[in-house]
Amino acid sequence: MKAPTTHRASAGEQLSFLPPAPFCPAWPTKHTLEDKALALLMAGRLLDHPEFEGDCGSWRLAAVVFNLRALGWPIDTIPTPSPTDKRPGRTVALYHLPAKYIAQALAGGAQ
Repeated sequence: MKAPTTHRASAGEQLSFLPPAPFCPAWPTKHTLEDKALALLMAGRLLDHPEFEGDCGSWRLAAVVFNLRALGWPIDTIPTPSPTDKRPGRTVALYHLPAKYIAQALAGGAQ
């Protein structure tokens, strides 16, 4: 079985002779939906809309992920098949923060 392709909200990666930008995202404001979502992602969880709504009481996960990306958090989007009778080609988004960024943030790599 082929592994799902991951996508980033930012522009596609391009080969470069320059070193990559350092990982230094900003932390979201405490007690916001962004703060709650980041805590779930930092715990290594894959988030989807129903799970986020159950944990945080909000269905606006895509907007929260957009805001976290604007703060510099490299959150992956994993398109996942979720067919229904009326929409057999339907996909939903799962959001994930790669482990290397979790480790860097916990080690003090985030502002």
